[in-house]
Amino acid sequence: MAWGPAVVSGWVGTAAMSLLMALGPWMGMPRMDMAGALGTMLAGPGTAAAVLGWMLHFGMGAIFAVVYALLWSTGVGAPTLGWGIVFGLVHGVVAVLAMPVMQSMHPRRTQLATGGTAAMGVLVGHGLYGLVVAAVYAAWLGR
Repeated sequence: MAWGPAVVSGWVGTAAMSLLMALGPWMGMPRMDMAGALGTMLAGPGTAAAVLGWMLHFGMGAIFAVVYALLWSTGVGAPTLGWGIVFGLVHGVVAVLAMPVMQSMHPRRTQLATGGTAAMGVLVGHGLYGLVVAAVYAAWLGR
């Protein structure tokens, strides 16, 4: 397992997913401000919360990419586009199931969307994340 490439792959995958979330409302999807929701768990709304939220979001993206790479290195799947999408979709299902828990323990009201359209957006976003992580990681390793 290559730690550096895994971390960078996670950052690139998180950037792709974040871009999709930013463009989502223009494609008929609900607004999904995950960085804002994460940041306001630790600070009141404002610049500090935004910075903390983005740091947490990209940090978690790196951690999950390391988990993906560890799994791939032990023979669970491989860093291919297909396996990347599968890992991302599984990750997305867990995220959808965790959203109500996160909202219930959030110290402030969040603007996270709920419902079927939001769940579909989360799944598509995480599928994209997994695809990008796998593509960048594989390219970095020359596969």
